[in-house]
Order: sequence, then C-alpha cells, then structure tokens
Amino acid sequence: MHISTLYASFFFGKNYTLFQLHWRVIARMKKPVFQIFDADPESFSGEVMVLVLEKDKWQDSTLYSRALIEAISHIADSGDLFAKPGQQVWLYPAMMDWKGEKPFQVKRVLLLAIDTAEANHDSLQEKLRLCAGTIAQEARRVGGGDVLIFLPWQLPLTPESTACSLVEGLVLGSYVFSGYKREQVPADGGPERDLRYYIYGDNTAVKEVQRAIKQAQIMSQAVCVARDMGNQPANRWTPADFAAHAEKIGKKKKLQTTVIDEIAMGKLGMEAILAVNRGSALPPSLSVIEYRTAKKYPTVLLVGKGLTFDSGGISAKPPAGMEEMKFDMCGGAAVMAVMQALAELGTSGVNVVGLVPATENLSGSAAIKPGDVVRHYGGLNAEVVNTDAEGRLILGDAIAYGIATYAPDAVIDIATLTGAAVVGLGHHYSCLLANDDRLAKRLLKAGQETGEPLWRLPLGPEYRKQLDSTVADIKNAGDRSAGTITAACYLQEFVGTTPWAHLDIAGTAYNFTEKSYVPKGASGAGVRTLLRALNGWEKLSGA
Repeated sequence: MHISTLYASFFFGKNYTLFQLHWRVIARMKKPVFQIFDADPESFSGEVMVLVLEKDKWQDSTLYSRALIEAISHIADSGDLFAKPGQQVWLYPAMMDWKGEKPFQVKRVLLLAIDTAEANHDSLQEKLRLCAGTIAQEARRVGGGDVLIFLPWQLPLTPESTACSLVEGLVLGSYVFSGYKREQVPADGGPERDLRYYIYGDNTAVKEVQRAIKQAQIMSQAVCVARDMGNQPANRWTPADFAAHAEKIGKKKKLQTTVIDEIAMGKLGMEAILAVNRGSALPPSLSVIEYRTAKKYPTVLLVGKGLTFDSGGISAKPPAGMEEMKFDMCGGAAVMAVMQALAELGTSGVNVVGLVPATENLSGSAAIKPGDVVRHYGGLNAEVVNTDAEGRLILGDAIAYGIATYAPDAVIDIATLTGAAVVGLGHHYSCLLANDDRLAKRLLKAGQETGEPLWRLPLGPEYRKQLDSTVADIKNAGDRSAGTITAACYLQEFVGTTPWAHLDIAGTAYNFTEKSYVPKGASGAGVRTLLRALNGWEKLSGA
C-alpha cells in the first residue's frame, strides 16, 4: 500500500515526471531452462554434452562408452586435461573412431577437469559452481541451444548438493547485462537461442534433485535481479524505481509493501535521510516490504543501502571512477532481491521485513554541509563532518524506524558503506561486524557455503570514541583509521540490545574477485548469503 502522498511528491514535489519514471530499460536475461534427462546419452542431439572429470577417478564410471573412455585417456596421457586445475578440451563425436559403437548424436563434447585434492564440502561446491560458470560461458559462446551435463557422480557430495551447485553456476554464469547498445549480436555471429540444460546421472534421487534445482534457480535468479538493478545507470534506476519495484513484488503471495515518501519522512522525523537528499532534484523513498509466515516465528529486519548515486555531496569524491557510484545501491538491491526470493521459495519459520532507504547524494544548492547537525528518527543528533559518509545517515534512520515499528528479533544491514573495506579486504571478502556471536557465526557459515566469504572485524568502545562530537550526540565520521569499524559503530547506536550484524560489501558488490560465474559489473553479492542464513532460522532460537 502507498503512503498517500507518494506519487504527488514523486511527480510534482521535485519536478519529477512520469516520463522519467518509466523511461528506463531493464535488461531481461533469458532464463535458462533445466530438466532431468532420463534417456540414453547417445540419443542426445543437442549442441553440447559436458563431462566434469576428476583425475584418477573418472575411469570408474559405467556411464561412459568405450570410445569416449579411450579418447579421454589419450587426452589425459598427453597432459592436456589434468595437468593443471580448470583445463578443458573439446571433442567432436563426428570426428571420433567409435569402433563399432553407436556414436553420440551431440555436436560437441566438453571435458572439464575438476581438482578435488584437499577440498572440503563447501569448497567442492564452489569448484562445481566455477565449472558450471565455465559451461555457461562456453554454451553461450557456441550460440546456446541444448546442453546435457553428466552429474559428477564421483564427488563426495549428495546428488542434491551437486545439482544445486551446478545450477547456481549455470544461472549466474549465463547472466549478461545487455544494457543500452542498439544491437546485441551473439559471440558466434549467429542467432541467439534459448539455453536448455539437461541433467543426467543419479536416477535414484530424481525428486530431491528436481527440488534442489528449483531452489537453486530461484536463489540464483534473485541474484540476477539484484545485478540488473546495480548495473542500471543512475538516471535509469532512481529512488522512485526502488519504490516501484517494491510495489511490484509486494503483489506476490505473503508479501506486503509500504512506501514512505518525502512528506511522510518529515512527519516521522527522518531528518537524516532528508538531509542527504537535499542536494538532489529527485525525492527519496523508503520501501518497506514484509514477508509474513506466522506470529509465533521470529522476525528478522533486513536493511539495505539504496544510494542510487553518490557524488560525495559537498565533500566531493574525485572524478576518476565516480561513474561507479551508481553501484552504491547494491545493498538495497540485495534486500529487494532477497524479499522477492523468500516469497518464491516459500521460506518457513521466520518473518522478514526488508527496508530500503533510497536517495541520491549530490551537491545541489540546498545540499547538507559539513558541520551541519541532523536529528535521526528516535532523537539521536548527529554532526555531519563529512557529507560523503552519507550511507550511515540513511541507514540509521531506517534501522531506528524498523526496530521501533517491528521489534525484530535480529537486524542485518547490508551496504556498500566504506572505501576502507576495499583497502582492508580488497575484492575477495565482505566485512562482517556484529554485536552477537551466534548471529555472526550463522552469517559466516552462510557466506562460506555460498562462496561469498565474510571476514569478521571487531567492535568496541575504543573505536566508538573516534565518533565523539563536541556539539552533538555523535559525529558521522572519525579520522582515517579503522573506517569500516567506526562506520559500523555509528550504526550500532541505533540497534540497542537487539542482535545485529552489518555487512559491508563495498569491495564485493562490484568488481568482485574474478570468477566464471561472476561477471564484470554488479555481482549480486549478499543475496545468496542472506537467503541461506534465513533458511531454517527458527532453529537459531533467540537470534
């Protein structure tokens, strides 16, 4: 439902037109189709057949024909397949000597080597995701079509875990943001075809594998939704677009959306969000999306930073690389994608409220200035010493409002909050800070399982002292030291005794560690981690 003044302020309050709201293009990735293949592999007549092989163990399979085994043995003996991790080789059945056997009908066979030495359960799943990302890239390179994948039976994983990892890598690796180029031409120059993946292997767990495939599809496609939002230029994805998307997904079963507009924010006392927004011609929005299961279950509050563009305000960022500040809303995109996926998955045992405060941070004539004091929702007064430390300002209002309104059992916020996170951990780990060890462990485990690793940093009063102000309750930035920690200390002011965790994804939301299933641009980091953490939440009593 709308706060009644939403559209009036969007369209008239700041000269924002209906044309601007709808004049945007959302990249529509063709969703891969997945199906169990229960016929003989030799009858498959698609574009590609894929075998993921482990050194010294692949020979034990009874699924491969004699001619195929001889071909793989020859390639392995030549050192072109298992000499180093990740090697791949193409075979062409039409060119093989089948020695009286019935030849495969498929056009190509892709052999991929997987190295499982010293790999545990989680790292094996990540290796499979990487293999699947490569498969998706190669399938797209040859123009799409039908792809048959032999389930890697030899790995010490359940068929469900194996299928889940493969599907995640295939969906995420198939993602392409087409953007705004007038002509989109497939890599091979031919017509683009839909991708259809067929899984062949363990017929003893078909229902379980099908269930795992469906869940992996939903989670991975949610990541792609977040990527789409993040990859949009700032003039095509605005605070109004966040609100419109929240309204759209609010129509799904078990979801309800409320959008708080500029006028309502003023009445509620959200002076910090309004202060950050003052330099922009576009009004802010605060999207509230509720996923309800049953009152007896705990409630988790998710809050995502939705800075659709961050120039730094009066404390301006340097021009070089400023175009990347369109990615400053990736935390908000992650929360919206998670809420959408929860409804599609039918996650049980937990109620979730997602909040996305959205605005631009620009240096217009009315922009907030260093030295100004703003009053947060709930009454905390903050001295703004750096207008480029704006994310914590809008998150503070949203967290305070969410806790006061919904009394959650736990709070998790996710944001591209500090450049210090990139300096400290690069683009390989997201930062985790928390006031609750059990909540932190749950998120660390979820990040490890999904291939989105987190690294926990400390909190404490010694860091909080860096934010002491002589004119207000707190200032929004300290000195250059421990910037990621002091930013979290600022947010901690709003959570009280509620179990809380903060994810700083500044280094992983875009330009993430290069992987076959993570493209350049927005990565969608955090979506699968949060979904994994929320699954089975009721088992973490008191979190």
